Amino acid sequence: MTTKGMIYVIDDDEAMRDSLNFLLDSSGFGVTLFDDAQAFLDALPGLAFGCVVSDVRMPGLDGMELLKRMKTKNCPFPIVIMTGHGDVPLAVEAMKLGAIDFLEKPFEDDRLITMIESAIRQAEPAARSEAVAQDIAARVASLSPRERQVMEGLIAGLSNKLIAREYDISPRTIEVYRANVMTKMQANSLSELVRLAMRAGLIKD
Repeated sequence: MTTKGMIYVIDDDEAMRDSLNFLLDSSGFGVTLFDDAQAFLDALPGLAFGCVVSDVRMPGLDGMELLKRMKTKNCPFPIVIMTGHGDVPLAVEAMKLGAIDFLEKPFEDDRLITMIESAIRQAEPAARSEAVAQDIAARVASLSPRERQVMEGLIAGLSNKLIAREYDISPRTIEVYRANVMTKMQANSLSELVRLAMRAGLIKD
């Protein structure tokens, strides 16, 4: 079953969670409910990309603190904040902290759905790009110090022989390291390795 996207609802009010669950589920979204922001943050590393719909006033970690924590984690999930009546100054503050939009309760169902669809549309390309960057960074991190040196030599355009001379090891050994680098970086060619190194910020323009 394909959903229109994952939605993470954070609200300490059970009735509100249930009604949002029903609304979003029947609109074709995958929904996960959290009764507080800390539970959501604890689960965050294992969650698929999705849109967060959070109440602003909650006991413990409130919506504003959640936004601050998400910002320090560079989390690409778009966040829609729900506020009670008359919380507009708070909502404006939430936008400054990175919320995509805010809704005053009670709100029209259609307005929330439209807002979520637009938030996911806007944030998805950046989230995908962030996931790719993290994947490449993990590949670089898997290299041994020597493999890293060999990769730096390769992307600097040095031949096996020159790299071997620089580190005082045999060209045959460099070939082994080079093969390891290509495997770990999942690069099929030198040009691909250079592109990956650029994405990882190892080559300055």
